[in-house]
Amino acid sequence: MVVETNSWEETFELGKKLGLEAQKGDVFTLVGDLGVGKTVFTQGVAKGLGIEEPVNSPTFTIVQEYNEGRIPFYHFDVYRIGDVEEMFEVGYEDYVYGDGLSMIEWSNLITEILPPKRKEILIEKDLEKGFDYRKITITDVEE
Repeated sequence: MVVETNSWEETFELGKKLGLEAQKGDVFTLVGDLGVGKTVFTQGVAKGLGIEEPVNSPTFTIVQEYNEGRIPFYHFDVYRIGDVEEMFEVGYEDYVYGDGLSMIEWSNLITEILPPKRKEILIEKDLEKGFDYRKITITDVEE
């Protein structure tokens, strides 16, 4: 599925829609350049799960856990990861194969350990179509 958005609000709302549909054990992988709107999209997903507290990228902690929604939400940001082994040190498998929704930003950096079933989300900008334009490609993967 490809969705084009033209504002941060539309990007947020698409994330919220996916959050409303998310089920226990789902894994969403998220890829896009810096400043493309990954955090806004993730905040929408959190809202769809019923999470009211502020959601920001856990760049320096790797994972942030939110338990106030209808299912737990595990938000990973692996941008600064030096080695895939670091993921196991933070309990990666417990989160990803657990009872919540795992959102993994910069998942392209850890492809070798991604679960075989996941929803891949790619967010791209095209400045020729406007500063706020985003092309969001959502692909269901089952390897």
